[in-house]
Amino acid sequence: MTQSLRRSTALMGLPLIAISLLALTSSSWLPASTSLLPPGALAPSARERMIARQVGSMLEEAHFSKTKIDDPMSSRIMDKYLDALDGQRSYLLASDIAEFEPQRMRFDDMIRTGDLDPAYGMFARFQQRNRERVRYAIGLLEREPDFSSEETFAFDRDKAPWAATSAELDDLWRKRVKNDALSLMLAGKSWPEAREVLRTRYERVLKRVDQIKPEEVFETVMNAYARTYDPHSSYFSPRNSEEYKIQMSLNYEGIGASLQLIDDYITIMNLIEGGPAAVAGTLSVKDRITAVGQGSSGPLTDVVGWRIDDVVQLIRGKGNTVVRLQILPVGAAPGSPEKTLQFTRGKVTLEAQAARKVIKSVKRDGRDLKVAVINVPGFYSDYDAARAGDENYRSTTNDVRRLLAEARKENINGLVLDLRANGGGFLPEAQSLTGLFIDQGPVVQVAFANGEKEVLDDTVKGTAYDGPLVVLVDRFSASASEIFAGAIQDYHRGVIVGQRTFGKGTVQNLMPMSRWSSRPVNGQLTITIGKFYRVTGESTQHRGVEPDVTLPSAIGLKDVGESALEDALPWDRIQGAKFAPARAYETDLTKIVAAENHRQVKDADYRWLVEDVGVATALRNQKTLSLNLEQRRTERNKFEAERLARENTRRAAHDLPPLKSIDEMKPDDLPDVQLEQAIEIVADLVTPAPAKTASAK
Repeated sequence: MTQSLRRSTALMGLPLIAISLLALTSSSWLPASTSLLPPGALAPSARERMIARQVGSMLEEAHFSKTKIDDPMSSRIMDKYLDALDGQRSYLLASDIAEFEPQRMRFDDMIRTGDLDPAYGMFARFQQRNRERVRYAIGLLEREPDFSSEETFAFDRDKAPWAATSAELDDLWRKRVKNDALSLMLAGKSWPEAREVLRTRYERVLKRVDQIKPEEVFETVMNAYARTYDPHSSYFSPRNSEEYKIQMSLNYEGIGASLQLIDDYITIMNLIEGGPAAVAGTLSVKDRITAVGQGSSGPLTDVVGWRIDDVVQLIRGKGNTVVRLQILPVGAAPGSPEKTLQFTRGKVTLEAQAARKVIKSVKRDGRDLKVAVINVPGFYSDYDAARAGDENYRSTTNDVRRLLAEARKENINGLVLDLRANGGGFLPEAQSLTGLFIDQGPVVQVAFANGEKEVLDDTVKGTAYDGPLVVLVDRFSASASEIFAGAIQDYHRGVIVGQRTFGKGTVQNLMPMSRWSSRPVNGQLTITIGKFYRVTGESTQHRGVEPDVTLPSAIGLKDVGESALEDALPWDRIQGAKFAPARAYETDLTKIVAAENHRQVKDADYRWLVEDVGVATALRNQKTLSLNLEQRRTERNKFEAERLARENTRRAAHDLPPLKSIDEMKPDDLPDVQLEQAIEIVADLVTPAPAKTASAK
C-alpha cells in the first residue's frame, strides 16, 4: 500500500480503497431461531441475515485492531446494543436485563450465522416498555403537577442502575413529565398550553414507536458490532447510505448539518464546512433541536420525539428561504433557556468552504504591527478540476498560498492560521499545506492493519512563508488539522495556541455491501483501517495535539473529543521518521506563556471569557434539576442577571454603554478572545521583550 493512500481520494473518514467481498458472499447460513420473537414482532429478512455475516467478516478482516468477535467481545457488543436502545435507562427494567443475560455470549455466534432473532427479541421487549412508559406519561397529563413541592429530577442516568420495579420507573417518569411541563412554562406557556404541547409530543413518540422499520433495528444491531471496534466504524442502511452520499457530495439545499436522534432529541452531530450553519457560527455540535419554524416569523413546530427523516424534511427547503431552529444548547440541562437561530438555506459549495484572510493590527512598543489571519475551515480540493489538469483548481493549499502572497505584499509582521472547528478533510491537503511552511521532509506517518507503514513527505523545495506563525486550534480541530498542527509543532515552525485538539488519529474506508450495484442496495460499512502518527512517532489518536499556549474555551474536554468516546482506539507510538526541524525557535516558549499569563490579569475580555467558561463548566457538571417552579424561575433570572452583569463589566472596561437586557446581546458584538490572544502572541514573537498590555483591533 506504499502509494495507494496518496493515489486515492484520501478524504479522511471517507472512501479509500474497497476490499474484495468475494470471500464474504457465501449463501449458506443457519436457519434462524424464533423462540425469542413474540407474535407480530419485527424480524430480520433473509437478505439482512446474509449482510450481517458480511459485516462480521469485514470487521474481523479489515479493522485496524484485527480483533476477533469472540465471547469477551460478545459481552461488550450486548452492552453497546442495550446502550443504543435505552442509554438513559428509562424504559427497561432490571428483570428485563436479567432475562436478556443468557444472550450475552451469543452475539458472536449471531453475527456468524445471521441468526439475529435474539437481538430482535430484545428490541421487541424495549418496544413494549417504550409503549408502556409513553402511555403512562400521557395519562399523567390529566392532572396538573404540584409545582410548589421541593423535589429534584436526576436527568443524567447513563450510569444509573436499572429500575427494579415498575413503581420506580413510574416515579422517574412522573418527574420527567413534570420537568417537561415546567420547561414549557418557564418559556411562557400556561399549564393547559404546556399540557397540550406535551400530549401532542408524547402521542407522536408513541406513533413513532409503531412506525419503526426492520431495517432501522438491523442498523442499530450492526452498529452495536461496528462501534464496539471503535466509534468511527459504522454501518449505514441503504436509506442512510444515500443520505450520507448527499451530505458528502455537498450538493443539497439545507443548512449543512448532520443529525442524529438521541433520547427523543434531534441532535447536531456535525456541521458541514461551507454550509449556512457553519458559516453562521451560531450552531454547535451536540446542540439539540426542540422546534423548527419556516420563514422569519412562522410558528415553531415542536419536534421532540419526531422521526429524524421528518425533521430533516422540515429543515431542508429551497435555497434562499429562511428556516428557524429552537435549540437547547450543548451541555444544557433539560429546561435550560433555549435559543432560536435563523438560517438562510443555501447550497453547500466548495467556494463557501474556501480559506479566507483578514489583516489585523496590534500595537506593541509604539509600533503598529500587521498580523494576517487566515481562516482554514476545512482541507478541501476540487478533485475533478485537478484531474482535468486545471493548474488553478481550488484547494486548501492553493488558496492559502495565494492568500499568503497577498499578505506578503501588505508587509505583514506575522501570521495566525485559524484551524478552530476544522474537522479535517483531504489528507494530501494537510500534507501539502504543511509544505508551505517547511522546506521538505516527512509530514505524517500512516500505519495500516496489515502492518505496512507509509511516510508521507513534503517534496516541494522552499516555503511560501517563513515568518512568525501561530496556529490556533480548539477541541473541534480534528484529523487533518491535527496532522498539520502536529507537524508544525514537531518542526518547531510555529506556536500552537488554544485548546487540546480532538484526538482523531484514525483512517476510515467506506466499503459497499453490494459488489455489483452502483447504489448501496445493501448498505455500506465504514471501517477504521489505519492510524496516523506524527514524525516523532507519537500518535494523534486519543490524545490530540497539546497546545504550546493554552487558552480557555467553553468546549468541555470531557464532553467533546476522542477521549470522550467509548471504545476509542488507544494512543501509542511507533518509530519516528528522520526529520530536521525547519529552524530552532529563538523565542523561549516559557516567556511566551508568561506574557500570556500576564495579559490574563490585565485584559477585560480575557477575564470575561474565563468567567463565562466557568459558568458553562458548572452547567455541564449539573446532574439534577429542581422541580419547583418558583425556584427554577429564580435560578433562571439569576443566571440571566449574572450573564448581563459580566457583559456590562466587559463593556465598561472598553468605555461602551451598558446593555439593559440580555436580549440586546448580539453574537457579532461579542469578542473573539482566542483570536485576539493569538494575535497578541504573534506580537510576542515579533517583539520578544517583556509583554505590555495591548489589544487587537
